[in-house]
Amino acid sequence: MTLEERLQKWTRKLYKKEIADCDSQELYYSILNVTKDLMAEKPAISGEKKVYYISAEFLIGKLLSNNLINLQVRGEMEELLASKGKSLAEIEEAEPEPSLGNGGLGRLAACFLDSIASLGLPGDGIGLNYHFGLFKQVFQDNLQTAEKNQWIEKQSWLTKTDTSYTVMFGKKKVKSRLYDIDVVGYENGVNKLHLFDIESVDESIVEEGIDFDKTEIDKNLTLFLYPDDSDEAGHLLRIYQQYFMVSNGAQLIIEELEAKGHDLHRMNEYAVIQINDTHPTMVIPELIRILTEDKGFALEEAISVVSKTCAYTNHTILAEALEKWPLAYLEKVVPQLVPIIKELDVHVRKLYPDEKVQIIDKDKRVHMAHIDIHFGFSVNGVAAIHTEILKETELSDFYKLYPAKFNNKTNGITFRRWLLSCNKELTALLEEKIGSGFKKDAAELEQLLKYQDDEATLDAIASIKRKKKEALAAYIQEKEGVELNPDSIFDIQVKRLHEYKRQQMNALYIIHKYLEIKKGKIPKRPITFIFGAKAAPAYVIAQDIIHLILVLQEIVNNDPDVSPHMKVVMVENYNVSYAEKLIPACDISEQISLASKEASGTGNMKFMLNGAVTLGTSDGANVEIHELVGDDNIYIFGENSDQVIAHYANADYKPKKFYQNSKVIKAAVDFIVGEQAMAVGHKENLERLYNELLNKDWFMTLLDLRDYIKVKDRAFKDYEDRAKWKRMSLVNIAKAGFFSSDRTIAEYNEDIWKLS
Repeated sequence: MTLEERLQKWTRKLYKKEIADCDSQELYYSILNVTKDLMAEKPAISGEKKVYYISAEFLIGKLLSNNLINLQVRGEMEELLASKGKSLAEIEEAEPEPSLGNGGLGRLAACFLDSIASLGLPGDGIGLNYHFGLFKQVFQDNLQTAEKNQWIEKQSWLTKTDTSYTVMFGKKKVKSRLYDIDVVGYENGVNKLHLFDIESVDESIVEEGIDFDKTEIDKNLTLFLYPDDSDEAGHLLRIYQQYFMVSNGAQLIIEELEAKGHDLHRMNEYAVIQINDTHPTMVIPELIRILTEDKGFALEEAISVVSKTCAYTNHTILAEALEKWPLAYLEKVVPQLVPIIKELDVHVRKLYPDEKVQIIDKDKRVHMAHIDIHFGFSVNGVAAIHTEILKETELSDFYKLYPAKFNNKTNGITFRRWLLSCNKELTALLEEKIGSGFKKDAAELEQLLKYQDDEATLDAIASIKRKKKEALAAYIQEKEGVELNPDSIFDIQVKRLHEYKRQQMNALYIIHKYLEIKKGKIPKRPITFIFGAKAAPAYVIAQDIIHLILVLQEIVNNDPDVSPHMKVVMVENYNVSYAEKLIPACDISEQISLASKEASGTGNMKFMLNGAVTLGTSDGANVEIHELVGDDNIYIFGENSDQVIAHYANADYKPKKFYQNSKVIKAAVDFIVGEQAMAVGHKENLERLYNELLNKDWFMTLLDLRDYIKVKDRAFKDYEDRAKWKRMSLVNIAKAGFFSSDRTIAEYNEDIWKLS
């Protein structure tokens, strides 16, 4: 059956219409069904051993384009629709974005599933089916407000299965339901993303915004990702969610192993469980519990086999982000696990008396990462510098105990989405210049370097960038009502809002630049500052930073003296779909986290791949980008990791000193509570942020601000040397191949999973 016949079948079945007579929405549902049919015809990827990737989030984004690419029918579908007077791009806009993740952690998990399937490795994701996900961000009165994000439709990529398990919270019994999403590899077969839901979920309990009764577990368990944990009920709900995820996951894994006739005493020969951050940690005691209570294992044997099956990925250097749950909370939610956790703690104490490595501390808190490290066979960081910092500082006591367990797996991104799907023009140019081999082997992008002095190629890349900027400007005009100049420099910072990522430093630069322009110092070329970020509902300072950016947007864009030379826009409800438009249009990629705090970053890789130049600190994967592209093709500023770690150790960073000793810093910080800002913003939010910067500034914004201003100004000046900038852009594209998630996954498999 031809593609046209397949599509015609579904338009007639669903709508009793011919293809040409359907609207974009109808065609989206029809193509969705065609795609699901095509995936159903692909073989399931199988092997003796399988990886189960457990993660609290999978930020998969819209799937239509990506699935069509991996099935190798996107071009054919585009031509077919064009022949009927239809646009695939318009049809793709009708697809709702699955709200199953938040930031880099979830997007990484999605890229990894794509690469696992594309490399033909047997591997499934395990997570939760959040009905409203994180939340839908809406700006009102220059403040972030949160609304529920309803993305699940009657027809979707979700397939309801017959699989259901009982999960016990002490004596409380709940029933799950498994929904599957097919994950098709590029030129390969199909794996699954397993998403568990609770049968009794009730969407109607959500009131105004995203408020709901956090105690009604039967009804709320799978409504939201990372529900507000500013109170005990929120903490408990998170534990309920985590246990629900791993209990279902453990039951599924054991069921699959037994169905294949595998001996559970040799579980590690047939399965490897990758624990993505600490949210799935309870899978370790849960598996031990099932093996001892239901499968007749002795405790020591259960501990032994589970420890050889589970591996842990650490995604943070921030001590506060390594989950620690009060034992009392676990006793309330999962009393059946507490005896196991206490046994694991006893096990550790017998071997290692140092309280810094124990599972239950003197305050009766359970350290989840400690369980993962002691009772997993592998611990990996996600960038070279991150892994070294873990070994030397945050997890040094563990590294001394288990040096062989520690390894690095630098993160990566799937080029199928972040190049082939979101930048078709650049993909076509690359194919013309270096062939299509880079689609399977990203290292082939290096061949582009032979064109770094070829004017026609450089101009072609610049022309594509210009078109992408025009497209983004049109989209932002439509969505945000802000008019942008495509001839301006697009300086973009899009990522999760957190103080360590230092969006506040970028905002202080904007204030500095605004004050310069008001004094008559006009930049050679207009500059557009673009932000996108969500702040967790309970994270007050993060919301204050969003408020400041929105206040600056209003002040700058409405000032006739300044707006011709500078614009500020914060896009609303930043998500994967928005990222796919922002990233190809970017000139300067802001990666300005405080050195030693960003584990890796993956946005930096996506921007680089699309020809943006990185402005960043020596942090996370920026270090490896710097090594690859060289000093001439990146802008690095600020103090390095060793210096920052020393500041924390010596407690010698005093933000007020920087404020008092620099007129530039003082003017920028004072602006936050000055007359102009106060006239537009809210006194409470602005004063709180001002006081935070002067009195605490835990992530050292003011430490690097002067150097940031100097280096950023240099980058803007260099942009005017168009020949130089075009070469920089090309070199970044050519050197991006290392950051393919295919490379990352191949390393995971070679060093950790050891699948067929």
